[in-house]
Amino acid sequence: MEKDLEKRIDEILTRGVAEVIDKENLKKKLLAGEKIRVKLGTDPTSPNLHLGRAVVLLKLKDLQDLGHQIVLIVGDFTGVIGDTSDKESERPMLEVEVVKKNLATYKDQAGKILDMEKVEFHYNSEWLSKLGYAEIGEHADQFSLAEFSARKNIKKRLKEGKRISLREVLYPLMQGYDSVAIKAGLELGGTDQRFNLLAGRELQKHFKQDVQNILMVNLIEGTDGRKMSSSWGNTINIMDELNDMFGKVMSMPDDLIIKYFVHCTRIPMEMVAQKEAEMKSNALNPRDAKMELAFEITKIYHGEAKAQEAKEYFVNTFSEKKTPENISEIKIEKDEIKLSEFLVLAKVADSISDARRKIEQGGVEINGEKISDYKIVLNKDNSGNIIKSGKINFIKIVF
Repeated sequence: MEKDLEKRIDEILTRGVAEVIDKENLKKKLLAGEKIRVKLGTDPTSPNLHLGRAVVLLKLKDLQDLGHQIVLIVGDFTGVIGDTSDKESERPMLEVEVVKKNLATYKDQAGKILDMEKVEFHYNSEWLSKLGYAEIGEHADQFSLAEFSARKNIKKRLKEGKRISLREVLYPLMQGYDSVAIKAGLELGGTDQRFNLLAGRELQKHFKQDVQNILMVNLIEGTDGRKMSSSWGNTINIMDELNDMFGKVMSMPDDLIIKYFVHCTRIPMEMVAQKEAEMKSNALNPRDAKMELAFEITKIYHGEAKAQEAKEYFVNTFSEKKTPENISEIKIEKDEIKLSEFLVLAKVADSISDARRKIEQGGVEINGEKISDYKIVLNKDNSGNIIKSGKINFIKIVF
């Protein structure tokens, strides 16, 4: 039993993990069965949580299954300020109403992975909105400007002569104070959050608390091979429709297959190693491996039966190039609609700009003909037309 526990803990501390601070201390606490308050903060910069963010949610689930207290903080206050830890330029401040709209379903989305009845849930405006200049000055006194400017992307921006606002300097203080407010024993985040995560330790030290350990997960690439980012439209979202999720996984580069098995599924690592060896020896076709991967990911968010349904749908509509028999219909109650608006209405695009990108990149067809003009308007003459978005999304438009 003890060996099984140690194996589970070792996997938590290594699977998809870039760095742990302080690893020996954390492992000792985990092995001793000490109940740890595990913190994750997430800012509502977009309405959708994607698989890049789900990497750390899966890690939280592993810790929750061991009986630790998960504390999920939605940054309704920090979201307005904006974190530029991973940005090449200053991130604009978000409007309060945009933040409210984006965070509306965060709890439901996290619930796709975590048992939310056991999660301690907070908005960080609970404590950050009450701070004044005296407290902020006290927090700021724990850090030097040199420490902030030494960060990789900040140093790069300074060298290029790009603007860095004082607002950006405040962000790590706010994320760090979140750890003080909830007395975190462990904080999780991506590698781009290193400075912000360490800020929590410094502020806890100042307030005479036990300092939190830190576990940083690797960042993953999106469907186009770049870092997964909502602003680039290369995300696979937790709330994506069944077939869209499966199809997005199938469309990503082959060199990401193993990385996704490690970070985005929970199949045993022994099986992941076996698949990697088989792919290297050409015993496993990348397409077949990707099919397994798409099934495993879709299963997490939609269940096994639905994942099997998505697999069959993909084989029929893409591999065998058949148009599905049961195509969903969307009835338009006005005389005309822009194609870009229709894609958003059909939920195959996240926004008008995302729809435009899909059209211009050749990902949209009407009755089998590729469309490249995002300004095209559909009207009653198009009633009954089959619109295909991506590889497997078919929708009939009816006026």
